[in-house]
Amino acid sequence: MELKKLREGVTTGTCAAAAAKASVEWQLSGRCPAEVSVDTPAGRQMILEIIPGTFPWCGVIKDAGDDPDVTDGCRVMAAVCLSEAEGGIRFTAGEGIGTVTLPGLKLPVGEAAVNPVPRQMIEQVIREAAGDVGAEVKLAIPGGRELAKKTFNPRLGIEGGLSILGTSGILRPMSEPAMVESLKVQLSVAAAAGTDYLTFVLGETGERMVGEWLERSGRDRSKTRYVLVSNYIGLMLDEAAVLGVKKILIGGFAGKLVKLAADIMNTHSHVADGRMETLCTFAALAGGGQKVVEKIYACRTVRAAIEVLEEAQLSEIWDAISEKAAEKCRQRTGGSVEIGVVLMDEKGNVLGKSRNTEAVTA
Repeated sequence: MELKKLREGVTTGTCAAAAAKASVEWQLSGRCPAEVSVDTPAGRQMILEIIPGTFPWCGVIKDAGDDPDVTDGCRVMAAVCLSEAEGGIRFTAGEGIGTVTLPGLKLPVGEAAVNPVPRQMIEQVIREAAGDVGAEVKLAIPGGRELAKKTFNPRLGIEGGLSILGTSGILRPMSEPAMVESLKVQLSVAAAAGTDYLTFVLGETGERMVGEWLERSGRDRSKTRYVLVSNYIGLMLDEAAVLGVKKILIGGFAGKLVKLAADIMNTHSHVADGRMETLCTFAALAGGGQKVVEKIYACRTVRAAIEVLEEAQLSEIWDAISEKAAEKCRQRTGGSVEIGVVLMDEKGNVLGKSRNTEAVTA
């Protein structure tokens, strides 16, 4: 059976960059462009239609492709206020854009919830059009405050609306039955390649981080094939066992993979969380006192918990968590697959790994 190719979309970051570029061009030329082009970090140029608002506001309709994204069809708007003098670029949250209220994210408290890569994309289009002048970028998503209630933002301490997101600029569908079938086909092809072991990663960032770690460790990357599993680790382990795969390395950011130690095999936030509960359990078992456990439990992100564990000199628990995660994954396959787990921070530094990673990747 031939599977339908899922249609890609664009991120809110790409939409915001296009809207900001149009706002600048409108001010410099006196005419709002009908469309603009944006270079994405993925290396692809996207041409997006512009919807003019009240000068200098410009908007772009978010197209999520076949991904069931909550922002699909939303209008992402930007108004850029240019300065006459040279200066930096600052971002402010308009209607429907959230504000960071808790530490532990990539942005400081008080900042508009515009992630680093979209900020870079917006800065790039402004610099290309207007040079080194200072600018204030105000972003808005009408209806974003209500939509944000359906996302993870309230639990992350992002209040008042949605986040402007994206790392590649392209939104690739990552869920639903059709996506699972596509993942299984990918796994089947990888298993048939005859490499020594497979490497399960949640996304492209995880693939890059694990690949760099393998190289730093002196391992031969040609011995593995990467399999993108999204959030469906359990289902993909089931399929791997059926296909007769013997060795799998699971690696990437601990923010999601820590859930495996609690036997949570679908890492989507809407399915289950349990991250802080898991970290608290291992911290207590390692001798962490009540105050430390309480600080971990109060963290909104694993990134923040990593800092608490470092301060408490409990970073060794990451090896134990990796070991338990590997054990739970092996149990999922009925013991037929040898599985190693490596957990990393957001910069790709190894936090912990199971004892068998050497054997799995040999």
